[in-house]
Amino acid sequence: MKYYCIGIKGTGMSTLAQILHDLGHEVSGYDDAVGYKFTQKGLDERNIPIYYDQTHPIDKDTIVTYSVAFSEDHKELQRVKNLGLKIMKYNELMGNVINMFRSIGVSGTHGKTTTSSIIKHILEETIGCNYFIGAGDGFVSAKNDYFVVESDEFNRHFTAYHPMYSVITNIEEEHMECYKDIDDIRNTFQIFANQTSRLVVLNGDNQEVRKLEIKPKKIYFGFNFNNDAVIKNLKLTEEGSRFDLFIDEELYGSFEVPLYGKHMVLDATAAILICREIEIPKEKIYENLKTFKNATRRFAIEKINKTIIIDDYAHHPSEIKATLEACKQKYPNKRIVAIFKPNTYSRTKDFTEDFISALKTADRVLLTEIDCNREKQEDYPGITSHIITDKIEGAEIIDEDHIDLLDDEEDSVICFMSCAYVDKLINKLKERRIEQAKKDE
Repeated sequence: MKYYCIGIKGTGMSTLAQILHDLGHEVSGYDDAVGYKFTQKGLDERNIPIYYDQTHPIDKDTIVTYSVAFSEDHKELQRVKNLGLKIMKYNELMGNVINMFRSIGVSGTHGKTTTSSIIKHILEETIGCNYFIGAGDGFVSAKNDYFVVESDEFNRHFTAYHPMYSVITNIEEEHMECYKDIDDIRNTFQIFANQTSRLVVLNGDNQEVRKLEIKPKKIYFGFNFNNDAVIKNLKLTEEGSRFDLFIDEELYGSFEVPLYGKHMVLDATAAILICREIEIPKEKIYENLKTFKNATRRFAIEKINKTIIIDDYAHHPSEIKATLEACKQKYPNKRIVAIFKPNTYSRTKDFTEDFISALKTADRVLLTEIDCNREKQEDYPGITSHIITDKIEGAEIIDEDHIDLLDDEEDSVICFMSCAYVDKLINKLKERRIEQAKKDE
């Protein structure tokens, strides 16, 4: 088959394109973004063509799928419609792919990528697996029985999936442009969970998760003692996290993971329970947790001279709070500078006070202007990054031309957070630090 992916550099679409290629299909795609994005690494490795205009021909037997970030009136989408090509929704196409395997669907407002990545790592190192993870990471081989799929609630995408095993890491208000309220969100997660055929693994510490009416076999996990699997004796250190896991009041095992923050321990626990269910030996789970490296842009650490730079995908208030807590765990004696790039006007509007509260936990706060490719600013009058910075003492707006605002943070931890791309800003900071070092020589 031939597939054409519009928005191919998007995290999910890039992954889908790679998987379709690995299944033996002919794949190409289109994107508005001409510049390099980290999500195209796998595309380039597979020599998948990427087009940036409307001059290339497309065979009439090609199946088209497109990112929801592209509006119906986008010129490339209009072109394929005028050519009469078959168009499939992104999530429906993905659902068809994963139904070919024993699938593990990982969902939740936060933690999907990390949990999926841990499961993938353990299975890869033991029995092998296929995977679709939203950090632009995907792979399929017909030799593997299991398929790990990050199952996104945006636009109710995951309701097209019918996994054998599923995880719900948490449920909070998010993507309110797609949902009426928290009840609507929870009910959609319930649909996904009840399409699971064998086992649902649930964060029982989350009050919205506890409200779900689950029909398949289920297991609750968390720190609270009313869970089936209880995390005890947690130790958070500069090297990572250690904990004991009790299942039905009996010690299942003691584990170590090179990750930071209680939220990461919850993600690791969900992965442990999935691997236990599919009979991966406990010793193998333990060994591979210790060697796990997180996905792209999940608390990625780099040091330039004295400055520690962290790049994290956090874009919801709860994620920002958790990321900053993780910074303090790993660097307890360092000054923490939060740089946040808001994505979407609707999220900024809906969670203004929560963003303010989360960001205030840093020693210093800077924001870029809002970056959004699927909403128009004129539809959200008065919604800018200033509605956050104006309510945080000392907070400022930063951009690539004003990276010198960080000149006095040479010995600090500078944490960049966004689901939008922040690489240009990070690169400017690196260049500035190199320039400063040369002057000091």
